[in-house]
Amino acid sequence: MVSRTKYLLDDKTVTRLFAHAGITGITSIAPLGAGEYNAVYAVKADKDYVLKVAPAADTPILTYEKEMMQSEVYWYSLLRTQTDIRVPEVYFADSSETLIPTAYFIMEKLKGTQMDKFQMTADEKTECNRKVAQMVAQLHKIQNTEFGYIQNGLHGDWYAALKGMIENLIRDAVHVGKKSPKGEKLLVYAQKYESILKEVPCTMVNYDAWMPNMLCRRLDNGEIEIAWIDPERSFWGDRMFDFICLEFPKPLSKKTLSVCAYNEVSSQPILCSREECIRFAFAEGVMALIQEVEKYYRYTPHHFGWWRNVLSAAILYKQAFRTLGNPQ
Repeated sequence: MVSRTKYLLDDKTVTRLFAHAGITGITSIAPLGAGEYNAVYAVKADKDYVLKVAPAADTPILTYEKEMMQSEVYWYSLLRTQTDIRVPEVYFADSSETLIPTAYFIMEKLKGTQMDKFQMTADEKTECNRKVAQMVAQLHKIQNTEFGYIQNGLHGDWYAALKGMIENLIRDAVHVGKKSPKGEKLLVYAQKYESILKEVPCTMVNYDAWMPNMLCRRLDNGEIEIAWIDPERSFWGDRMFDFICLEFPKPLSKKTLSVCAYNEVSSQPILCSREECIRFAFAEGVMALIQEVEKYYRYTPHHFGWWRNVLSAAILYKQAFRTLGNPQ
């Protein structure tokens, strides 16, 4: 998708980056994927590779997106070593900005098709959605004692981290001459529910488990294998945030398929309690705020992404504030 943040490279520069990594004999280079932030290329040499390039260092981006590519390498490492989720191996990473004015890395190109484009039956789609929920449960076994985005600095509890996330996004809006009254409202609700938020346990949260980030391939036995890519938006926080992408945009209490599949493999089942619904409402609110603000950085009103974000943010804000404003 078209995005103002992508730092596009010509073939000569791609070849130079690969030579710097000790990889020669390139036979083809082509843009890859439907990503909206980084520039991504499929490169064929002795095997198939993916080159991922961050926005240029002087490109305006959101606060949490700063040095996000370096954090992506970190999250890939955790997924490879602490889960059995299939993720690509990272072969080379460079954030020195000596060859190009931004960070990049080279990784394995996994075989597969984005889940939203993969041909499957209705029953297979249901089973794949179950598998994704159970993959999410695996992520949540990875735990930490501090919260937030590693690239922005960690906090001692989830309330402090969440408050910081919201405040940063509000400031990001101000930096481009915009205000976010709904973001300010979300911040007030965070303060209202401080006692609940301070008690949240800390796990790895992906917050980006959309179908385009799941690669599907059919094995010889007919089973569909799922791999996970693009974990750069991960953070340490509240596991309820990962349910935002599952059966989107249903409220937590209506995500029956995902919750049941998750609970089958998790030692800490989701009960859809009042406190969990409140925590999930913040997942909706923060996603809405991200979508509201990021459109100013990535798109213009002539882009599809602008209006998709407008519509999605409106739905999510409405659902979040309905829950957070309920006194029961």
